[in-house]
Amino acid sequence: MQTERPFVMSIAGFDPSGGAGLLVDIKTMEQLKVQGLGICTAMTLQTESQCLSLNWQPLSEIIQSIEVLIKKYDVQVVKIGVVKDAWMLAEIVKAIKLNNPEAKIVWDPVLKSTSEFSFFDLNTITELENVLKQIDLITPNYNEYQVLKEAHLLSHSENSCSILIKGGHREDKLGTDILIEKGKEIIIESNDKASVFYSKHGSGCVLSSAIASYLALGNNLEKACKQGKLYIEKFLKSNPTLLGFHS
Repeated sequence: MQTERPFVMSIAGFDPSGGAGLLVDIKTMEQLKVQGLGICTAMTLQTESQCLSLNWQPLSEIIQSIEVLIKKYDVQVVKIGVVKDAWMLAEIVKAIKLNNPEAKIVWDPVLKSTSEFSFFDLNTITELENVLKQIDLITPNYNEYQVLKEAHLLSHSENSCSILIKGGHREDKLGTDILIEKGKEIIIESNDKASVFYSKHGSGCVLSSAIASYLALGNNLEKACKQGKLYIEKFLKSNPTLLGFHS
């Protein structure tokens, strides 16, 4: 049994370019010295610039995989990526909590790809209210935050899930993230202003996986988000293409 590194699970889509989803999640986790486990929610055909197709995996297989892995390994944090709809997310969260009530959950709410390929069924978005109460952190970009806010899903009360609003898509204060934790707003400024002008496929996956990893390593939420920002800034500046390097 692995004991030297904490276990972190990614439940996300498979991207054959390796730039997003499961593959990039595991790359990030390994770099940060946690043991990454992966469960596939969807098989996609895509490159770093275009998503051509998506096939959802059977929910029963996803749930079975969660049960098998969590029973075998002491999973401390689960990062969830692309899911089909609110019902799928609710069933995944339910399975996690049934098998390990102490596991922290981070959800990166991927509603659309950068190339505008739709993933999440927005017709079910109003059904997210109850499941969000069981999630520790969501990491929407600024556009996704606006969609969730307009659906009246986000409460800034002390009992609601924490929110990290990523600043990469903002028109003002580009690159400035806002962490809302227990009703308190924490501004996380960019450490490297130049990095905000670089674009990378899968950057949201990298950031949420980095935060999940830092949480598993014992950091509190604020520090995990700040450390995750340092990691993503290095990733964004790693090379001029849309696929970043991990180091």
